[in-house]
Amino acid sequence: MTAPRAGVVAKTFRAFTYPDFRLLWTGAFTSSTGTWLQEVAQSWLVYTLTGSTVLLGLTAFLAGAPILLFSLIGGVIADRMDRRKLLLASQYTQMASALLLALLIWTGKAEIWHIMVLAFVNGLAQAFGGPAFQALIPSLVPAEHLSNAIALMSIQFNLARVIGPVIAGFTMAALGAAACFALNGVSFLAPIFALSALRVGFVPKKTDERLLFSLREGVQFVFRHGSMAGLIVLAFAATGLGVPVVTFLPTFARDIFRLGPQGYSTMLAVSGAGAVAGALLVAWMGNLPHKGRTALLMLIAMGVFVAAFSHSPSFLVSCGFLFLAGVALISVFALISSLVQLLAPEELRGRIMSIYNAAFRGGMPLGNLVTGFAAKAWSAQAALLVNGLLLAVVGLVVLAGHRGVRRL
Repeated sequence: MTAPRAGVVAKTFRAFTYPDFRLLWTGAFTSSTGTWLQEVAQSWLVYTLTGSTVLLGLTAFLAGAPILLFSLIGGVIADRMDRRKLLLASQYTQMASALLLALLIWTGKAEIWHIMVLAFVNGLAQAFGGPAFQALIPSLVPAEHLSNAIALMSIQFNLARVIGPVIAGFTMAALGAAACFALNGVSFLAPIFALSALRVGFVPKKTDERLLFSLREGVQFVFRHGSMAGLIVLAFAATGLGVPVVTFLPTFARDIFRLGPQGYSTMLAVSGAGAVAGALLVAWMGNLPHKGRTALLMLIAMGVFVAAFSHSPSFLVSCGFLFLAGVALISVFALISSLVQLLAPEELRGRIMSIYNAAFRGGMPLGNLVTGFAAKAWSAQAALLVNGLLLAVVGLVVLAGHRGVRRL
């Protein structure tokens, strides 16, 4: 009985056998935990200060808008310079932003516009750091273990989404929101150390090409490969319609279930636990065949779970649907991301991942903004019901009509 269990564990965590991957994973996990501390504090602070779903959605939009606007340029730069240096600049910027906001809150000078501006600055740093981070991962593990590595990276982010909100709930109750921002600022020291210690990296080829020409080269590659374009559209739909269920949890916690910040952090942690389970599932499956078809089935399931959550009758039932939606969302992300990475040639990887990043991360601010206005016009429950139904429809349409994605 012992041998099979050991085999399953070794298969699920095979990417950890590579030291550079372990180092980057540890640094990213520490920083992600701090990021979720700030995410919880920021969302709760915005909603309690304003009571506005529009401003809640607008803050999330400003955090993600730079990714939509500048991620493509970030991808070109990631193919032209040492990706570690670009990532380090991103980490230092986010650290400074978090510490500045902590100082403003501690001194009682923080206003809603401060939160929005610094959310935009964070998004700007991520727009340049995100493509570099994603393009760096294939340098750390062999191609046959890339799907496993991407799934494990999803685990670190979503494990942090479980732990971070729990810590945030206690930290806000004991020390206030400022402490959450300060802890996030300190957490960036971990990825800074990890990036500085990596033994491998990307050495760019010298080029005199204009930036726009290089960008066009990456875009042309995507459109020449119909399956790649289909994957990027699916990534946009998954986040644009699926992520608002997490963004608007403060509305459900406070207005529907009459809970405080710890109730909100519990819901967020449950969603994160589902995401960890989904990433573990993909990591265990490894280099499975028919990733495209599996991703589409998971997308349909996610739509069903989001719609069910929107009108669930109790807090416990809601947590159950949140968990299942988290499983589906991260399964979709890990499967689509690994397919994009495997299809992308190394010399174009930064640019292609920036296009993917713009779709995947760019869908979040647009989805949050539209859902915020829909929630104001109807209700948060009605807005998420529509999102869930649209997700299921998108998955069914692509499953029925796009052979390229279905056969990947």
